[in-house]
Amino acid sequence: MRDNSIKIIKDITEIVNSTINLSNLLDVIIDTATKIMNAKASSLLLIDEKSGKLFFHIATGEKKDEVKFYELDKGEGIAGWVAEHGTPVLVTNVKEDPRWSSKISNAIDFSTNSIACAPLKVGETVLGVIEIIDHIDGTPLTQDDLDILNAFSEVAALSILRARIFSSVSQENERLREALVEKFKIVGESAIMKKIISDCSKVAHSTATALITGGSGTGKELFARFIHNSSPRKLAPYITVNCGALPESLLESELFGYEKGAFTGAYAQKIGLFEAADKGTLFLDEIGETSLAMQVKLLRVLQDGIITRVGGTRPIKVDVRVIAATNRNIEDLVEEKLFREDLYYRLNVVRIRLPNLSERKEDIPILAKYFLEKFQKSSGAGRRVEGFAPEAMEILVNYDWPGNIRQLENALERAVIMGTGSEIRPSDLPHELSERGSSSVTVGLSLKDAQDNFKRDFLRRTLDSVEGSKTKAATILDIQRTYLSRLVKELGV
Repeated sequence: MRDNSIKIIKDITEIVNSTINLSNLLDVIIDTATKIMNAKASSLLLIDEKSGKLFFHIATGEKKDEVKFYELDKGEGIAGWVAEHGTPVLVTNVKEDPRWSSKISNAIDFSTNSIACAPLKVGETVLGVIEIIDHIDGTPLTQDDLDILNAFSEVAALSILRARIFSSVSQENERLREALVEKFKIVGESAIMKKIISDCSKVAHSTATALITGGSGTGKELFARFIHNSSPRKLAPYITVNCGALPESLLESELFGYEKGAFTGAYAQKIGLFEAADKGTLFLDEIGETSLAMQVKLLRVLQDGIITRVGGTRPIKVDVRVIAATNRNIEDLVEEKLFREDLYYRLNVVRIRLPNLSERKEDIPILAKYFLEKFQKSSGAGRRVEGFAPEAMEILVNYDWPGNIRQLENALERAVIMGTGSEIRPSDLPHELSERGSSSVTVGLSLKDAQDNFKRDFLRRTLDSVEGSKTKAATILDIQRTYLSRLVKELGV
């Protein structure tokens, strides 16, 4: 029997190593142990981490359903003693052992003569105990039975530990997933936003490259992530890179990776973001800032799905969905020969244009309430901010928000931190919000400075209204495009 038992334990161990379903595993372990040792009954008790009590997780035998209603203190009965000391015990006659407690046996009318009990132990930590009661034929349990039970307890302890680790990781992943959903939540009920969300949903279920345009702070990265999370690639990597934040040489090595020795400091091979995003999505933010040389390399990836690491010669196939974004007028860049026309057409398969916040003012109250609740939770302030004074909401709705949603978010974070009342009042908001509405001219400036301020503000608003197109803005302003470009440069718009 012993050799056969060892083989069965090895088989169960293989099952444990290939699955993390705790209930199924422990059922198999207890049932198998009971059958091997011809036991009348068996049970597995786990220690509750908060109370320290032992409760019946699994039980077999004719009283298996009744016994689950009972629990033991650590140290109570033979099972409690084993849990407290972490030492296996064989008792051939329970009536002669002072550790024996007949509380449960008497309560459920179940006679017990002998018990073998082993701790479920990982290192020095006892998770619970596993015990068997009597042989079916009435003969007492033996040392062989305890040895076999000990082996089963090691497998059971391992399965419990792995299942708990998996459960903990799963819960943490779920918490992070919920936090990400909240962090990248799209807020807005205006007709234009509903149309954009609908368009993004359609794009998500295709393989088309998408180009997202819009001013700074309109939420381009937010919608890129929405497309990824709504697509069949949602379980694969989503990686973002700001093309305007890196010099060309560094951007190339980041995107395509490099081989060992490709340049000074390349001490080991490194895969690039295209390889890291394989089967997933790569978001190329500020694509309009890339050089013409970099654009050629990007075009090749989009056309052929092939990259070559810096310093390498081997072509590497990648399956990546590319979403690009820019706050610049890309048509003007093409016209000025600063952006390749072929790359533009390759990127512009589906165009998603995000409106400025001033174009969706009906969403401002919804966004304001969302940010208020968000910062109320995170600020740790002792006071409860219930809402907005009507005058404060009027300021928020009437302001033009040149920084768009990002500026609104920052303004409300400041209001929650610096405010003192139960509602957001005009005095809690940044001064420029109320000042801009009454007058954008500061007294005390020279006439030229005041004129420059007006021109700068007027040009910025005009360019915002046409998504940064200098050609369209020049037509509206009835001036030459070259003159507009010079003004933009001189005034630092």
